[in-house]
Amino acid sequence: MQSSLVSFIQVLRSHEVRVSPAETLDAVDVASTLGYTDRALLRDGLAMTLAKTPEEEAIFLQCFDDFFGLDLANYALPSDATSPGQASDANTEYPTEGTDAAAATATGSDPEPHFETLSKAAEESPALSALMQSSLMHNLLHNDRNAMAMAMGQAAREAGLADMQMFTQKGQFTRRMLDALGEQHIRDAVVELEQSGNPALPLVQRYRDVLREQVRDYVEREYLLHAEGRSRQFMDDILSGVRLNNIEHVYLHKVQELIRKMARKLASRHSPRRRRQKRGQLNMPRTLRRGIANDGVMFDLHWRRARKEKPQILAVCDVSGSVAAYAKFLLLFLYSLQDVLPKVRSFAFSSHLGEVSNYFEDYSVEEAIELINRKYGGATDYGSSLLDFASLAMDDINSNTTVIVLGDARNNHGEPRLDLLQSIYQRSKQLIWLNPESRRSWGSGDSEMLRYQSACHFSAECNNLKQLERIIDQLLKSTR
Repeated sequence: MQSSLVSFIQVLRSHEVRVSPAETLDAVDVASTLGYTDRALLRDGLAMTLAKTPEEEAIFLQCFDDFFGLDLANYALPSDATSPGQASDANTEYPTEGTDAAAATATGSDPEPHFETLSKAAEESPALSALMQSSLMHNLLHNDRNAMAMAMGQAAREAGLADMQMFTQKGQFTRRMLDALGEQHIRDAVVELEQSGNPALPLVQRYRDVLREQVRDYVEREYLLHAEGRSRQFMDDILSGVRLNNIEHVYLHKVQELIRKMARKLASRHSPRRRRQKRGQLNMPRTLRRGIANDGVMFDLHWRRARKEKPQILAVCDVSGSVAAYAKFLLLFLYSLQDVLPKVRSFAFSSHLGEVSNYFEDYSVEEAIELINRKYGGATDYGSSLLDFASLAMDDINSNTTVIVLGDARNNHGEPRLDLLQSIYQRSKQLIWLNPESRRSWGSGDSEMLRYQSACHFSAECNNLKQLERIIDQLLKSTR
């Protein structure tokens, strides 16, 4: 059961419920204390230990019911199961929808007639005789759901069902589980009975179909429980490594959700921590003045504190046609971190530059980005845009300011105004240039990137979410 509990915690993690190693140990202690006999008590105890938000509690309850709630359907065969006309084809790999074996739920069916029929047929069939002595056939004949559930759990472990990741693997793992359960004995019996023309063939075929349908349902349930979260993680990994301008429109909502997820992770990592207040140096003149009313007795001590100016970030984004997609995701990332990042001011440009911070105050992030692209999109002129930026924000740049420039530095052979970028470099704490183009193309054609790079504290190729997350992570570390 402890192994099952660890597997359950892995399921929670795949569904984005945060469970630390320490919380895993706490869950093991809770389960050991409460025991496994009272399912409701165990569920409530684990929920108090592992779920930290209402959203996580809802996911926990659903996963708990799915993981610990295996209930095999009652597949007992009706009394007319030996009817040859209702038997399925012996060569069928998987049960056919609509067969009586799949629909049968007669809980009171008596297995004795089936047992007698098969026992008589076994006298003439060595394969059927071996099958009748197996625990698998015994469980099927008596519809022992508890024993079948335990056997399927063991077969799933042997087949490595927990490693299933894609829905296309369901057939593969179904076959592995059937082999682990011993379905080969049923197949051998079917072949032998078919060759001899034994009348017990339809009954054996239908028990085979019952087994296949139970295993298929088990694999389907396990896929929904385990692999769905892994498939989502697999998709996130793919999207985070794709160039942002290559992402199709149908996936944009997934990318936006992925950005918010990354932002939440970074916010949790870099959120302000409580620190013990440093009192600093005693301010003796102020302490004495305040003590005059008490005849010089120093009731209240006053301390000198150095006032630390808050850092700010200036995001300057090229929104021309070739770079607009990258600017959109950078701004979405920055404004998803408003609770952690210092003050962010945003500027957009192509042929001219303007501050767009107020757009994010009046509209949602997505709407603001669309309006910005519509207003400032066009042909690129870095020299003119840098001049506009200098007139708008140069006086506000100081040693606590980080300037982020996102652009491909392709200036259409215009004046680059490198002197303005050097002034920004000298005034700011750090000047970061993110270029969505490959480093191999920097300086080719009308690209001024190699010249601009000389006036930056840091420059990097940035064209997918993994690179963007890494850079924002470093930025957060430097502004703490």
